[in-house]
Amino acid sequence: MTFVICITWMKFILGKKIGMTQMFDAKGNITPVTLVEAGPCTVLQKISKDKEGYDALQLGFVKIEKKSKIKKTMKGKEYRYLREYPITNSQFLKNVGDEVSVGEFTEGDTVNVSGISKGKGFQGGVKRHGFHGRNATHGAKHESRTIGSIGQRFPQHVIKGRKMPGRMGFERITVKNLKIASIDAQNNVLALKGAIPGHRGTLLEIRG
Repeated sequence: MTFVICITWMKFILGKKIGMTQMFDAKGNITPVTLVEAGPCTVLQKISKDKEGYDALQLGFVKIEKKSKIKKTMKGKEYRYLREYPITNSQFLKNVGDEVSVGEFTEGDTVNVSGISKGKGFQGGVKRHGFHGRNATHGAKHESRTIGSIGQRFPQHVIKGRKMPGRMGFERITVKNLKIASIDAQNNVLALKGAIPGHRGTLLEIRG
């Protein structure tokens, strides 16, 4: 028996990471937050179940102002970022041309945030996987950060999936259940409690 799980979101918006800062409550307690420039996004396409087989909205974020950057195939969708989200909640049903802003969210909501983590290039096993490394004594000279043996007698080759040095970072990461600490509707800024993957300016998908 096969089970198919379909995840749909009631609220969603695209944004850019601004950076981290701190917030203070009435008692003086510090809360680390990440500021995100969220939206406004424009609904570019309304996908219907009758035509495409499912209900979804296509959002556009960061309008391309320079005409030389707009290609012929981008007619009507002159945006740098395009993302599509399936919907089942009639309350979030919007029409083409409508805007999605931070006003869709409220303080205290929990959201899931997805983004591309920082790329760290080629790294060794100690940094990439947290290996202990080897001793600096008893003949192990200049090998304190090597990974050691990677195979055995049989099957006489390196088994697939072995943790090895390699490229680290630049992966899609989703951080779940982040609380919205504050909303600045005038400047389209969300303050999310905790850390978010990526560097400043990373595109983020916020779903709640």
